[in-house]
Amino acid sequence: MDAVIADIPDYPITADDTSLFNSMRQGSLLCHLAASMAADVEYQLVWNVCDLPPAKRLGRSVGQLGQAIAHSTQALAPLIALTTTAQDTLQQKVDALEHHSRLRIHLDDADRALVSARTALEDPLSPTVTSAPTPAPSHALAVRRRA
Repeated sequence: MDAVIADIPDYPITADDTSLFNSMRQGSLLCHLAASMAADVEYQLVWNVCDLPPAKRLGRSVGQLGQAIAHSTQALAPLIALTTTAQDTLQQKVDALEHHSRLRIHLDDADRALVSARTALEDPLSPTVTSAPTPAPSHALAVRRRA
C-alpha cells in the first residue's frame, strides 16, 4: 500500500493530456492492491506470512481501498471533459470550472480514503474514517439555456 500511496505524487492528475494515463495507471494499481488484499483476507493467507496485519485489519483496509477506487473512477468523467473539450467560448469556460471543481472533490475524497485504508492497517483499535459522500450535481447546473 505504501508504494501506491507514494506513487500518487509522482504522477499527479491535473487537467492535461497525461492525466488520463496517470488516472488509469493509479486506478489499475488500486484495483490490483485491493484484489490482492481481499484474496489474503479470503484465504486467510495473512497469518505468519511476511508479518502482514491480521485479516480483520486487512478487510477494513480493503473497504477503504474500494472507496478510493470509486472516487478515482468518478474523477474520470470531469477529467475526460476537461482534456477532450475545447474551452473557447464563455459557456465552455464556465463548464470547465464546474469540471475542475468536481475533479478536485473526487480526487480529495480518494486521497482521504487511502489515508483511512493506511490507518486501518496500522492501528487495530481506531475506527476507519470514511470520506464524505460526494454531493449529487444540481439539475440547475446541468441544464443550461441556449441563447
